Amino acid sequence: MDWHLLISQLLNGLQLGLLLFLLAAGLSLIFGIMDFINLSHGSFYMVGALVGASVAALTGSLLIAALAAVVAVFVVGAAVEWLVVCRLYNKDHLDHVLVTYGLILVFDSVARMIWGPAGAAIALPEALNGRIEIGDFVIPAYRLLIIACGLLAAAGLYFLVTRSRLGMLIRAGASNRVMVTALGVNIDRLYRIVFAIGAALAGFAGILIAPLTEAHIGMGNEIIIIAFVVVIVGGIGSVKGAFYAALLIGFIDTLGRSYLDDVLKLFLSNQSAETAAPALSAMLVYILMAGVLVCKPQGLFSAAGFNRR
Repeated sequence: MDWHLLISQLLNGLQLGLLLFLLAAGLSLIFGIMDFINLSHGSFYMVGALVGASVAALTGSLLIAALAAVVAVFVVGAAVEWLVVCRLYNKDHLDHVLVTYGLILVFDSVARMIWGPAGAAIALPEALNGRIEIGDFVIPAYRLLIIACGLLAAAGLYFLVTRSRLGMLIRAGASNRVMVTALGVNIDRLYRIVFAIGAALAGFAGILIAPLTEAHIGMGNEIIIIAFVVVIVGGIGSVKGAFYAALLIGFIDTLGRSYLDDVLKLFLSNQSAETAAPALSAMLVYILMAGVLVCKPQGLFSAAGFNRR
């Protein structure tokens, strides 16, 4: 076995898993606390990438671009919650799906008018465009930055949810929103803050991936389905579940695409294995989701006290 290739693929899986966590954590909080299905969550991922690309082009600083993207998406998320989403909390899930699908079309159209159909690219700074040698291993510097930012964001979100007063209110709102309201908490403001935080996390993931894939129209639509898979596997409303499920799915997806053909060759002819492997590797995460739903319908780490309408 080529250990260099294996470690490289594991780092790729970790990078993908942490990006999925940033996208899915906010989605899980929104779904868990508000019982709201937000198909347009991937649009905040796109907006973060496009805003970051514009700011990076103006300032030449990726750090300033990242800060601007997170702030801008937080504001956009709060505005969307105030103008549209808050009117849907007492509606049926079908209404959530229809309206948020409409929001996807609105976001894509507005983004096309502002940035054009081609999107925008972000040039990496010289310090992040190289490679870091650790013994015999050579690792792209920007990949390590993405992993470090993802881990820091995960730690920050953990302390926010478990150690802060806002986190206490978030957990209480997920457990018993009626009691929280009766105790005098402004539940509308709490919902708006949670929605905006979730949007900002998605925007942060967008600006992190933009230098590798370029920021383009509809990029959030390409990843939102797998983000929902992370939420379902981890457990609706559970940030801890979203973290572990995102890492698990990141590793399965990356390693499956790299090594599944070799495994299949143990049982099938080379031609059959090479034909079946791409299709089967694309299905692995959905097979995992189906298995989890059969064995643990509430997800791997279901949020304690989580209630439905």
